[in-house]
Amino acid sequence: MIGFQRAQDATYFLTAVRRRLRYEVKGSAVSVPSGPGETRTAIARAFPISIDTAPYLELAARPDVQARAAEIRESLGNPSRILLGVDRLDYTKGIGHRIKAYGELLAEGRLHVEDVTLVQVASPSRERVDAYAHLRDEIELAVSRINGDTDTVGHSAIRYLHQGYPREEMVALYLAADVMLVTALRDGMNLVAKEYIATRADNRGVLVLSEFTGAADELRQAVRVNPHDIEGLKDAIMEAVHMEPREQGRRMRALRKRVLENDVDAWSSSFLRALGEVHPR
Repeated sequence: MIGFQRAQDATYFLTAVRRRLRYEVKGSAVSVPSGPGETRTAIARAFPISIDTAPYLELAARPDVQARAAEIRESLGNPSRILLGVDRLDYTKGIGHRIKAYGELLAEGRLHVEDVTLVQVASPSRERVDAYAHLRDEIELAVSRINGDTDTVGHSAIRYLHQGYPREEMVALYLAADVMLVTALRDGMNLVAKEYIATRADNRGVLVLSEFTGAADELRQAVRVNPHDIEGLKDAIMEAVHMEPREQGRRMRALRKRVLENDVDAWSSSFLRALGEVHPR
């Protein structure tokens, strides 16, 4: 039994096995030669991983975490909308595309620094590798230019945080954020999207989600985007910023139902159940 994050990835694998190894493939099953005149069966299926939702539900309900969320909003000047990105500092995460789109919206006057702030958490990743050090320089230069061009004394366009945070602080950030930006160029799943949804018991907030993440297969009520299309990304951000509370609630209720029903326990059970079908005791 071979598990993949996405059904598409399982299909690609089966296609490669058929074309390169010339093995017989029927549905999700591969007949693998195991000896003279003998074969064994391998199964390739999608088992999209999820999160342990309980800690996020518990933290989001704690008064001190909710108070911290309010404190974060106040420290940012109480903008009408807070956008949030949470990623490892990695080329695949699309942080540069996100910042470029946001900067252009400010430059074009479609967003205003007094009304909107982007909080970008970029946790350190492979800092001794030259390419990643160069990426950090690129991101920080872009942030500095946008802030230099648009900041006021009381408001900052981008609050850039190059460090990791404990779960309590991350949940407070999720609660403070009106829009979650997940714009990965390629991602097996992206659990941050699911973490954000799990915290939003208020059924508010908007998830902008790259179509190139595994999570996009499940979280269909998110605002889907191709992060390579900067104009499309800008339009998606504007749609999220201006989305009415009623529409936010409709989407978030469906997203939460999906995440809470398909948590990490359901994921592991589905895999083990399928494994038992292939190798019954």
